[in-house]
Amino acid sequence: MADNKEPPPLFDDVEISKEEMDDDDEDIFASAIQDSSPLMTNSSYNGVSTVTAELPKLLLRDAPEDNSYSTVSSPAPGPLSSPLGLPSDIGDLHEVPINNDASPQALKPSQSLEEVSTESSEAFLKILVTSPQKIREGMGAYVVYKVETKTNMPIFRKRSFSVIRRFSDFLGLHDKLVEKYLRSGRIIPPAPEKSVIGTTKIKMSGDKSQEQNLSSTDFIERRRAALERYLNRTAAHPVLSVDPDFREFLEADMELPKATNTSALSGAGVMRLFNKVGETMNKITYKMDESDTWFEEKTSQIDSLDTQLRSLHSAVETLTNQRQELAACTGATAKSIAVLGHGEDGVSLGRALAQLAETLEKVEVVRRAQANSDLYQFGEMLRDYVALIGAIKDVFHERVKVFQNWQHAQMMLNKKREQKARLEQAGRSDKTTQAASEVIDWEAKVERGQEEFDNISKMIKKEVERFEVLRVEDFKKQLIEYLEAMLQHQNQLIKHWESFLPEARAVA
Repeated sequence: MADNKEPPPLFDDVEISKEEMDDDDEDIFASAIQDSSPLMTNSSYNGVSTVTAELPKLLLRDAPEDNSYSTVSSPAPGPLSSPLGLPSDIGDLHEVPINNDASPQALKPSQSLEEVSTESSEAFLKILVTSPQKIREGMGAYVVYKVETKTNMPIFRKRSFSVIRRFSDFLGLHDKLVEKYLRSGRIIPPAPEKSVIGTTKIKMSGDKSQEQNLSSTDFIERRRAALERYLNRTAAHPVLSVDPDFREFLEADMELPKATNTSALSGAGVMRLFNKVGETMNKITYKMDESDTWFEEKTSQIDSLDTQLRSLHSAVETLTNQRQELAACTGATAKSIAVLGHGEDGVSLGRALAQLAETLEKVEVVRRAQANSDLYQFGEMLRDYVALIGAIKDVFHERVKVFQNWQHAQMMLNKKREQKARLEQAGRSDKTTQAASEVIDWEAKVERGQEEFDNISKMIKKEVERFEVLRVEDFKKQLIEYLEAMLQHQNQLIKHWESFLPEARAVA
């Protein structure tokens, strides 16, 4: 590590003004600045019809039984009983085993929250986001969600409770967790991004056509599912699950203070934009002299995984859209054949055409179900992991910033020592004492900087290893469920065509 190289100025030291514009978090323009990544916007699925009542639970369901990992588990996939072929048990609550057996009031002075969360393997935390409801109409419209929680953790006041939260409350919670834990090297699950297109659909849904209202409903359902996954990922973390702000979010039966700093048009939103630009420039211009081979290898692996996930997500998105188009064409063909059958003079041929139209209608339903399976069981999982990879990169960059601060302190210490030596040579005893005091102060800063760098490096290694274990288990589980759903869809198609075959052969 070079001690004589001047690190570039940091871009994260700008204070965000607390005086914000009283801007609704669902404002039509609120995402215009923040939605910088097309991949992470909800507009990419525009026009895809979705199931709005039941959706598969996606992320972080299983992990090893080791006490060092908190996991999210869900029931095994049941039979496909819904019209679109989704599991009948997908409405069940997530069960998130959290290793915790003590309330904060009973903590020992040297006991950390992470130690508390690993004391019992019997504790659980179940979270479900339900009942999205639009409040008001027009430009002032926004959506609230019901957050239902069940737990046996003594750290909570009740065993079962529910609260009403709006989208900005989720973003506010995420900002609080980032502020408290990112600096220490914790990987904070990312909250869903804002979408200007989706927000516009919500605000204008009451004044538009049925098709546009359906598109708004699809967006709300996708956001509801994403918010639920976000809470369950946070609840699966052994430290974040017992955080006071997270517990307040889940059980405080009152309206939370408005998180105005989540609005893109507020003063904080503008400052956040400048900070983000500064962070990007800092990543490009400053290259850390890495001495730890683990971080060097992991950085390369994370970059490669990010590229692969984005490419796979794009392919699944294309597949989903093509399946939707195929389903729409199948439905149009069914209607045309039905009309043709009504005008046919031959009885047997007319009956066969009517049966064919009915079969094609059933095929359309199955194909739409398969498209929804592509989207919710596979595509949304990939979307979440792209965001999680971004969170890991943020933690890695935080380590680089800690290193910059450490090296800056080392550089200043060298300058203060040189200054002290010059004063001593010049016989300036009046300023030597002050220079010696400054040297002592910077020596303490260097020591703290090195300690902070060592601590964040150890924490990142622990967090990334935990993430890798959960990711492998989750991908295996999700891929198996996705393939099982695909096979059942194909079996349904075969049955529909086999039932039509005798009618086709009976045509005289």
